[in-house]
Amino acid sequence: MFNGQPKGLYALALANTGERFGYYTMLAIFTLFMQAKFGWSEAVAGQVYAIFLALVYFMPLAGGILADKIGYGRCVLIGITVMFLGYGCLVIPTGADLMAQIIMYGGLALVSVGTGLFKGNLQVLVGNLYDNPQYADKRDSAFSLFYMAINIGAMFAPSMANYITNAYLEGKGFKYTTDAVATYGDRAGEYLSTLSSGYSLCFGVACISLVLSVIIYLACRNWFKHADMTQKQAKAANTDQAAVTELTPKQTKDRIIALLLVFAVVIFFWMAFHQNGSALTFFAKKYTVGEVSGITRIGFNIWSLALIAVSVYFLISSFQAKTIKNRFILGLSTLVLWGGAYALYAQMDDPTSIMPSDFQQFNPFFVVALTPISMLIFATLAKKGKEPSAPCKIALGMLVAALGFGVITMGSFGLISPMDLGNSTQNILSPNWLISTYLTLTFAELLLSPMGISFVSKVAPPQYKGMMMGGWFVATAIGNYLSSIPSLLWDKIPLIANWGILIALCLISAVVMFALLKKLNAATQD
Repeated sequence: MFNGQPKGLYALALANTGERFGYYTMLAIFTLFMQAKFGWSEAVAGQVYAIFLALVYFMPLAGGILADKIGYGRCVLIGITVMFLGYGCLVIPTGADLMAQIIMYGGLALVSVGTGLFKGNLQVLVGNLYDNPQYADKRDSAFSLFYMAINIGAMFAPSMANYITNAYLEGKGFKYTTDAVATYGDRAGEYLSTLSSGYSLCFGVACISLVLSVIIYLACRNWFKHADMTQKQAKAANTDQAAVTELTPKQTKDRIIALLLVFAVVIFFWMAFHQNGSALTFFAKKYTVGEVSGITRIGFNIWSLALIAVSVYFLISSFQAKTIKNRFILGLSTLVLWGGAYALYAQMDDPTSIMPSDFQQFNPFFVVALTPISMLIFATLAKKGKEPSAPCKIALGMLVAALGFGVITMGSFGLISPMDLGNSTQNILSPNWLISTYLTLTFAELLLSPMGISFVSKVAPPQYKGMMMGGWFVATAIGNYLSSIPSLLWDKIPLIANWGILIALCLISAVVMFALLKKLNAATQD
């Protein structure tokens, strides 16, 4: 799994882990922050959230075009600086007036521009490492590991946001509640102001994590410096890379068309998938019980989850070990990790109070824990010559995404519709419905996202690598913006109808993707 990978992969993955930790700490509470600070409805908060996500994932197109001209590494460093300034704006303490909104929008704009310069170009550097024939057959597994590293940062982010928020509330004499008026009465306004201030502090985490990312990036730059080369620079240096990556005009055209077709289809996956910060968070807030008991509690202790995730790697490594001694050591380590996870779980209160944003840690946890399993499955299939192509995996991912929203649809039967519920809550549903939904959506994500990025890095014409990687993120951006539709329809149609729209779009996209497989696979072989 880790054997045979270039050192540059680990440096770039760790740099991305730090940046994503800060980003997802901010994203975990962003819609809740806007509601607490400005009193916005789910529709308004969801719309701003979707526009921000769209900008974050649209800007890599501009960042990629620029990087194809001035260099990928240079854009990465500029991007980190601009993001730092953006998160700094969000930390500034303000009231709830127009100026506060202007400062917030300015910060969001800077974060979007900085991410556009950073995100796609960092992934181009990863892909360039595997243009070397020595590593070419490890491209898919490399992007699976890279994607896992992203989710390590994302996994800890909601817990960090909750820890900071709860500590700040307790310091001011409050305790988190989903109904401020019922809990605090005349002090509800003071509570919401305190809550929004606590959320603001979470944005500072992003500034700190960016500092760590740039330290890792600069300290380990020699590990991947050779990959920081555009096609123009490669030709000027007369490297072997320039000679082997020349394409005919027809090949270039066919590859771009294939990529554009994939981009068009995956829009609807991201529209469905990115309900975690909006519709699924609103669902957790309005319909899911605010405390857990029994074994379910272990899912709400981030350190237990971390130990379980690590134990998966030890367990798989124990089966792959070549000596009895190593198998014994790895097997024993697995048992120790499980024991630690249980010990942490046993110390938890029963029942344990939970917050709506807590559910956002499940998707990255599942990504981290399931990545080695998915890599093992596909490696086994590859040895037998039966591994699905990247486009086929994307199509399968769309089918599984539809299944994921089928789970939450079943849980929604019998619930009062949001249009009848109004500002009240019906916190009766077991957290296991949302956990199961996130688990299923994670299976879909592992089939689609890292494989899609790998596909782009492999198929993109060399002179357009930055732009094509940006195109992948533009598709994500459009999907992110369309993710606001369930929020806009939140109090206008029944829950089941809202989920049904997402299921239908995923199924249609899967059918289209399967129909395009022959054309897409042909482009890959050019």
